[in-house]
Amino acid sequence: MTLLDLDDIHAAARRLKNVTLRTPLLPSPWADDGSRTLLLKPEDLQVTGSFKLRGAYNRLAALSPEERERGVVAQSSGNHGKALAYAGRLLGVEITVVVPGTAAQVKVDAIRRHGALVREVPPAELAEATRALADEYGYVVVPPFDDLGIIAGQGTVGLEIFEQTAQMDRVPQTVLVPVSGGGLISGVAAALKHLLPDVRVVGVEPELAADARESFHSGHRVSWPTELTGRTIADGMRSSSVGTIPFAHIQAFVDDIVTVSEDEIRDTVAVLAGESRIVAEPSGAVAVAAYLHRSNELPPRGLHVCVVSGGNIDGHLLSRLVAR
Repeated sequence: MTLLDLDDIHAAARRLKNVTLRTPLLPSPWADDGSRTLLLKPEDLQVTGSFKLRGAYNRLAALSPEERERGVVAQSSGNHGKALAYAGRLLGVEITVVVPGTAAQVKVDAIRRHGALVREVPPAELAEATRALADEYGYVVVPPFDDLGIIAGQGTVGLEIFEQTAQMDRVPQTVLVPVSGGGLISGVAAALKHLLPDVRVVGVEPELAADARESFHSGHRVSWPTELTGRTIADGMRSSSVGTIPFAHIQAFVDDIVTVSEDEIRDTVAVLAGESRIVAEPSGAVAVAAYLHRSNELPPRGLHVCVVSGGNIDGHLLSRLVAR
């Protein structure tokens, strides 16, 4: 299977110039423990509230004129759909998003607000409903993670981490990245391993949706039913399995995948709000949760970078978590 190289990621970075924010690396002295230091990469600051805009815009920008005319359909738990809706508006592409009935309402409302059509279906019917719409209307399917163009866009996060730490005259020991379908960690790991072969790239996911960890350690893709993955508060991480293309990248470039509990995720949302003034949705907080609560599974020393992947959280839920 073809894997990304640096040229793919640099090409994506050129397409994304003046579209996405080059998010900062934020120091987190409150998390230093004498042996480890932490920098945060807050992708919640993107205009759509998550890293997903990077991949969505990169993929849509590569459509042919004929494909743009046909329009795009995608399945999404929320953030991919919101990013596609925003990018489609910029590029003049009609977007239809198929969302599970369990999707966070704040995300569904945002997809509609950016001008996309929304179809809600039961979680187990997402893929089937998306294919049916593509067959009926001739839409181009743009998957949330199982696509090289999407992964290349997400890889710009890793490229920026390399460039920003180099400007600080620092070298990261460990980079922690959330894992759901695998698009983000695939791109980040590909970029970093080409540039910093000795860096340790570690994926993080909820214990209640740990299909990627099981896949990684078994050496083959494992699927969890939606009734299991749907238990986690991290609604952006309820995918049943990592994608085929991401799994090839995970096998090639990722060093480990660890899990965090629901209480650890909830606690970390509150910590990020209180200590770093970062609004993180539960899915966006898992990497920091691993740094704070699973240090025994991570390198004990050096600079750690955590990707905070998104901040599209319902205000009432945020209030409850911060008040814990």
